[in-house]
Amino acid sequence: MTRQRISSGSPFEAQIGYSRAVAVDGWVFVSGTTGYDYATMEMPEAIAEQAANALATISRALAEAGGNLDDVVQVKYILPDGNDFEACWPVLSQAFATARPAATMIEARLMKPEMKIEIEAVARLSP
Repeated sequence: MTRQRISSGSPFEAQIGYSRAVAVDGWVFVSGTTGYDYATMEMPEAIAEQAANALATISRALAEAGGNLDDVVQVKYILPDGNDFEACWPVLSQAFATARPAATMIEARLMKPEMKIEIEAVARLSP
């Protein structure tokens, strides 16, 4: 079994002890990803912008493993307020227009109050 650990450069990865993504035998498991812009460590206010940032981070992790968002087979959205979900649908539907992964939305408190969405993904790379 070959294991590739992928980092986004987030300080949380080292502080908490996890990888942004782990690729194993054609599968890529992407950790829950929030809307920080890791270059600036800024969090936008709008949930749609947070979702776009999270998807960009996920996309970079998948690219490092040799894949892209079209390879995503499962996605989980975690939001502290489920009423906010609809505001990010345009961003999500554009990102996953081809993949159309299995999806779940969960309402749960996130680590910091400014976080409005966290996205976790599983991808299967094409042989």
